[in-house]
Amino acid sequence: MVPAGGCSAGIGDANTYRGGCQHTMPIGGGGHAPLLAVPLPLGGGAAPPVGGVGACTHPERAAQGESSFLLLLLPPRHILLPPHPLPRPCFRPRSAGDFGPAPAAAHQSSTRGGSGRQRPAPPRQETPPRGPRHRPQRHHRHHEPQRPRSHHGLGHPGQVSLQEAGQPPDPQPRRATGWARVPAPAVSAFPPGAFPLPEALPGGSAHIHGWQMQGDRGGGSAPGAQRVPEWGGSLLLRPPSLPPSLPLPLLSSPPLPFPLSFPSLFPSLPPSLPPSLQELFCRSLAESEMRTAPYEFPEESPIEQLEERRQRLERQISQDVKLFKEQSEDLVDHIPKEREALLEREFQRVTISGEEKCGVPFTDLLDAAKSVVKALFLREKYMGLSLQSFCKTTARYLQELSEKPLETRGYEEVPETPVAADAPVHPPFAEQHPYEMWDPKTMPADLGFGLKMVDGVVHVYTKQDLTDKSTELDLPYPDLQEFIADMNFLMALIINGPIKSFCYRRLQYLSSKFQMHVLLNEMKELAAQKKVPHRDFYNIRKVDTHIHASSCMNQKHLLRFIKRAMKKHLDEIVHVEKGKEQTLKEVFETMNLTAYDLSVDTLDVHADRNTFHRFDKFNAKYNPIGESILREIFIKTDNRVSGKYFAHIIKEVMSDLEESKYQNAELRLSIYGRSRDEWDKLARWAVNHRVHSNNVRWLVQVPRLFDVYRTKKQLANFQEMLENIFLPLYEATVHPAQHPELHLFLEHVDGFDSVDDESKPEHHIFNLDSPLPGNWVEEDNPPYSYYLYYMYANMTVLNHLRRKRGFHTFVLRPHCGEAGPIHHLVSGFMVSENISHGLLLRKAPVLQYLYYLAQIGIAMSPLSNNSLFLSYHRNPLPEYLSRGLMVSLSTDDPLQFHFTKEPLMEEYSIATQVWKLSSCDMCELARNSVLMSGFSHKVKSYWLGPHYLKEGPEGNDIRRTNVPDIRVSYRFETLCQELTLITQAVQSEELETIQEEDALTITSTLSTH
Repeated sequence: MVPAGGCSAGIGDANTYRGGCQHTMPIGGGGHAPLLAVPLPLGGGAAPPVGGVGACTHPERAAQGESSFLLLLLPPRHILLPPHPLPRPCFRPRSAGDFGPAPAAAHQSSTRGGSGRQRPAPPRQETPPRGPRHRPQRHHRHHEPQRPRSHHGLGHPGQVSLQEAGQPPDPQPRRATGWARVPAPAVSAFPPGAFPLPEALPGGSAHIHGWQMQGDRGGGSAPGAQRVPEWGGSLLLRPPSLPPSLPLPLLSSPPLPFPLSFPSLFPSLPPSLPPSLQELFCRSLAESEMRTAPYEFPEESPIEQLEERRQRLERQISQDVKLFKEQSEDLVDHIPKEREALLEREFQRVTISGEEKCGVPFTDLLDAAKSVVKALFLREKYMGLSLQSFCKTTARYLQELSEKPLETRGYEEVPETPVAADAPVHPPFAEQHPYEMWDPKTMPADLGFGLKMVDGVVHVYTKQDLTDKSTELDLPYPDLQEFIADMNFLMALIINGPIKSFCYRRLQYLSSKFQMHVLLNEMKELAAQKKVPHRDFYNIRKVDTHIHASSCMNQKHLLRFIKRAMKKHLDEIVHVEKGKEQTLKEVFETMNLTAYDLSVDTLDVHADRNTFHRFDKFNAKYNPIGESILREIFIKTDNRVSGKYFAHIIKEVMSDLEESKYQNAELRLSIYGRSRDEWDKLARWAVNHRVHSNNVRWLVQVPRLFDVYRTKKQLANFQEMLENIFLPLYEATVHPAQHPELHLFLEHVDGFDSVDDESKPEHHIFNLDSPLPGNWVEEDNPPYSYYLYYMYANMTVLNHLRRKRGFHTFVLRPHCGEAGPIHHLVSGFMVSENISHGLLLRKAPVLQYLYYLAQIGIAMSPLSNNSLFLSYHRNPLPEYLSRGLMVSLSTDDPLQFHFTKEPLMEEYSIATQVWKLSSCDMCELARNSVLMSGFSHKVKSYWLGPHYLKEGPEGNDIRRTNVPDIRVSYRFETLCQELTLITQAVQSEELETIQEEDALTITSTLSTH
């Protein structure tokens, strides 16, 4: 039933409806006051009209077998009700034989005359609880603890409802015999603000806190009364301030459109209202402003009442939250994933504003920015020349300063099978071993090219006639003079005072900013990690980016392997001494040792305090029991048994990695350059013994030992050493069928490393006066930069040749910055994709800032450094990590520095305990190790996500890396801010130069005229 002029907005189901309608109803004097009716949750029946009376069934009461009840919606109390909130008591009709005797606390009035009418007694005067200030809420959350609510949310501060107390509507009119007040415990059966509609209001009237309610079921109707068919009578309602002669209809205005949110409850009243209503409105509004917070209670409330209300409030909040979640389940599927990702990346950011936010004068900023930008351009040039990778973000900012197109090494150039976003994290590997069933006929065709090394760099000719220079292939490599000039520029840059101050300030700022980020967002990062199912630090991919194959096992593993070999292969010939063959038994008999005598202490391969700053003693630890013959037998690839024992122990280490599933390694094998057949022997060792694992990639290290070989007359000059190292690689690229094992082996080699004791003094400085490799016949060792330049130059030509053939290319990842002079790091910055150690960066702020801007990978080994060059607490790894350098953890030599079966986990464990790294820090280090590793693009797509090459959080997949997007966003935004700082300074200087040139041109033109 909808009264005339009423709102027809109903309720279609039993769910809570968070809507409302606003109407105006006339009040004496011709003014209008808004009337807000909020629909109530219903369990069945027709919806009650807004501002009217209707028959409905409450879900809870219907479950008890009760029939329908009546509801009446009244205007908001802020507008029309008295200044005091409505009381909690609930009135029930008391008629003879219906409800039994009246409660003791009931107030019963006497009958007047013989009319049979009975007037309800006024309620007791008690202090009502102070109601909360009503504020419209957008969410399903109610802040009204003073008025307990049912779990369906009935009883809004802006609504009053009347409902029948348990009795079905009587179709026949009936007279009531009296009224009684229900005690407080019975009130909880009704929603707050709900009052029963009396079965009959005989000619008299009932009063509810000043409101007069008059009704009749006898068939008559008072002037202005509202007819209610469900009730079987009419109802008339009057406010306390209006005279009885002025009727107040329930609704008399047309319905308004249904609003999307609750309307304002503090409207302005027309000036034509009677003074009594204006005063009433002002008092109600003033009281609502003075009310306390929703969770506070009046002081006059008893403790028991406070406790009861608190419990009801807690139950209501829990039920409301549950209901809200149930209603929101259908909306979850409609939320875009992009929106979810954006929400995950919301975090607290720290920004610095101001014109001179870098803390140095603008002239110093300009000079530093120009020098830093030039240094970054130099690295970009050498990385692009050698087909090595360069940071995409840095390249994008540099491209804005130059007219050249962006040229970086892209994995997209190599055809790869795309990986879907929902692909499994474990890449599919071929079931067949790559070294099995290979056919020389399937090898790539020979090109017939000629090869010749000229001035230390290999040149490739299209014909075997090496005298005809017209047939030389145009394969680029760096010019020696240009390289030395660029190196001298960087050497001068790192000792420039103002630039050092600028870079030091920026690095300190980066450290402080990260500490602020951790303070503000650490809990958010942890919460983001907890949301990821199944993924944690133990089952994310991590790569040991710096580990030597000859010491990849721990000392207990080596001891057990030697004992096992002594039991099974005692009579096997393993060594030749002065032309005499020796079995394994005879070798140990010469040492007066048996398998029982061997122990970890006997092996004496573990580093101790005596190896600190003593690299010579550390190298001696590679010899078990101090005997080089055991090293040759068990951890060498070229020996009497063709490296069989070494292959077996390496395969056992690989088996351990495969068992762990999530740990990987890049093992380093040695090529010394003493003979031309070293590569073929190494490849034959790997292929014949099937030393391969999907968890392992190879790097080839070249020890800088030319002075030793030259002293022993094993080499004539340095160029001969370079030929022994690189010419076999060129031959395997040009003629794969002639070197089939080497061709297969190179498919699993990532790049090259340069190793030796960096602390050894260098007697030469690499400059234009340095002799060429063919003329270097001295017994002194060439300097570090000399080694790196010629390794880089030959690798560059080789990469271009292999790219033409469709083979994968190599990278240069030397040991750099562990000890020795700073200029080692300068050479590494120019020609290396990644480096190992990098400890000396802590003493060179300019280089450290450049390594950060270029995002050069640094594989650090704190336990190794602790035994050799730098104590653990002084290691700069946590400082590098906080500033945003691309660092990863590695083991270096588990044989000398570790104790457990999982040395990489041991490294992470100690670093986490000593430096108090968080789970996010550990996962970030693991992600960095995968990014800087040499595993294929396809494998990384499975481990990190198919979009890992994208910049910033778009390239992160927390389901695979367990690194929150918050951390990746912070790193990306901070790097962009630093690059913006230096590039904008350069752009502003260029703009000023252009403006000055334009001004000079205009001035000269005017002077001419």
